[in-house]
Amino acid sequence: MLAIQCPQGSDQWHKERAGCITASMFADARATLKSGPNKGQPTAKALDYAFRLAVERIGGEPLDGGFETWQMRRGHELEPDARMAHEIRTGLIVQQVGIVKTDDGVFGASADGFIGDDGVSEYKCFLAPEKLRAFHIDRDADSIKDQVQGVLWITGRKWAHIGMYCPALKSVGRELWLGEYDRDEEYIEELEADLWKFKLLVDEYEARLRDKAA
Repeated sequence: MLAIQCPQGSDQWHKERAGCITASMFADARATLKSGPNKGQPTAKALDYAFRLAVERIGGEPLDGGFETWQMRRGHELEPDARMAHEIRTGLIVQQVGIVKTDDGVFGASADGFIGDDGVSEYKCFLAPEKLRAFHIDRDADSIKDQVQGVLWITGRKWAHIGMYCPALKSVGRELWLGEYDRDEEYIEELEADLWKFKLLVDEYEARLRDKAA
């Protein structure tokens, strides 16, 4: 594992992510069509993401210039508050992390923190009511399962604390939803297999772009 210490959202962080298949996009990367004549083939989102990565590999820079939506910027700004709330509730010390990558640099994850030798933390600051309800009412974190298990795969760690931080719920003491999830080796094996298939698609696009006769 390669660990690069840099503030999330910084220019270096964006550059380190360029061309790297990152955990927050694992669900899109492995998504396939569920019906129709092309059932089992990559979705349009997966194809677009693969092409973007191919361009970034060649250019060495993020294709969007490191553009962040206001939701992404809000998440980065609230992360220190989420980390503090997590530490206060659990008594744990969370070590801030920038980005971690596999030794070959192909896959990466912006882990939000390391806890001791075996744990990681991941914080979300969703605003969409359907996402907030899924966590707070249904205790359902499946929407980020690929990302969480991906972080555990890349870091080699055994468990993850997932924090859903919503300042609007502070008055009722519900600003931090917290769940613990163990490493799932069977799930990771399937995830890794799908991601290596996706990596071949990125390779193909890169080769075609570099082929002057194309």
